[in-house]
Amino acid sequence: MVNAIKLHDSDNVASVFDLVKAGSTVLVVDKKGNSYELKVSDDIPYGHKIAIEEIAVGQQVTKYGEEIGLATAVISVGQHVHIHNIESIRGRGDWAKAETEKGAEK
Repeated sequence: MVNAIKLHDSDNVASVFDLVKAGSTVLVVDKKGNSYELKVSDDIPYGHKIAIEEIAVGQQVTKYGEEIGLATAVISVGQHVHIHNIESIRGRGDWAKAETEKGAEK
């Protein structure tokens, strides 16, 4: 069975440590040593994220206790979480530009 690690209590994703095929099961382990099994609904490459709770559109995706992006689609438990269903909020130059333009309009 492939392991996945949840690094912070507030995380809603865990990282997998092998290639995981849809329909298989991963063992999600947290930093306190607690663990549970989770059925995988998508193929997930090594090092990628799996949803460990349902994530709504626009809801933050949290890893390492930090917001890493916003869901662009509903993400069900067991789904692969990556650029196809989250939008990064880090290094978003377009947001800074939009704020500058908004301020210039006033």
